[in-house]
Amino acid sequence: MSVEQKTITVGAWDWFYREANPVNPPQVPTVVFLHGLPSLGYSWSALMPELAGQGLRSIAPDWLGFGRSSKPERREFPYTPDSFVAALDDFLETLELDRVSLVVQGFLGSVGLQYALRHSDRVDRVAVLNAPLSPEAKLPWMLKQMSLPFIGDMMTQDPLLVDRTLEKGSGFVIPDEDLDVYRRPWLKSSDSGRALLYTLKNLQLNQATAEIESGFRQWTKPGLVVWGKLDPWLSVEPAKAFADNLENGRFVSLDEAAHYPQEHWSEEVGKALIPFLRRRSTDG
Repeated sequence: MSVEQKTITVGAWDWFYREANPVNPPQVPTVVFLHGLPSLGYSWSALMPELAGQGLRSIAPDWLGFGRSSKPERREFPYTPDSFVAALDDFLETLELDRVSLVVQGFLGSVGLQYALRHSDRVDRVAVLNAPLSPEAKLPWMLKQMSLPFIGDMMTQDPLLVDRTLEKGSGFVIPDEDLDVYRRPWLKSSDSGRALLYTLKNLQLNQATAEIESGFRQWTKPGLVVWGKLDPWLSVEPAKAFADNLENGRFVSLDEAAHYPQEHWSEEVGKALIPFLRRRSTDG
């Protein structure tokens, strides 16, 4: 199954996204993959054809400010969780997706989870891969220093920050063909670096994780946590506790994976995700 590359205009901005469709119309909600930092929708490319082969339609956008999506100026888009949540809702509305399954990862995964809590009528189920889930979670120094005055302005303009961050988080040397995709936005303009800087400055992680921890105590829909146990930035214990506290939750540990499991352990992630995503809501 091939993965198509598409762009859609939502209000004043363009969203770039990847889409994979099954041969027959899907019988369950479309899967929306949301990437972390400083990743892209491209990070889900290995999983999407596998899902399509199992009858699942999936979409993986580049968040506003990232990749090939528009990179608004800060006065137009403040890069706060509230602004990302509102923009995602507009994106899904424009695509006429009334009900979706959300799969989130990384330090923008918190925004996806906030979206699920605030728009639960649109979300059928949630799967989480290595994202901040409790107030114990902190931005790693590698990312936090990118938000500091002066230092952050310089660091976020360096394309090599992509290599360093993705390789540190995953424990793998990223192949050149993949790095070419991740670096390209930085090489084209300074807008990508500024958008990352604004996002890191305004992530409001303490407030976001408090909302997530409190809100998901009442979450009754299916939930899955797939966790790379070797994550250098997020520990496994809060992830287990999060899954245990879900009424319909399940936890899957990937003992050799780290912060970006969808990229380097896609087969193992797929084995956990696909049965979860194919299950009808009435099955619980």
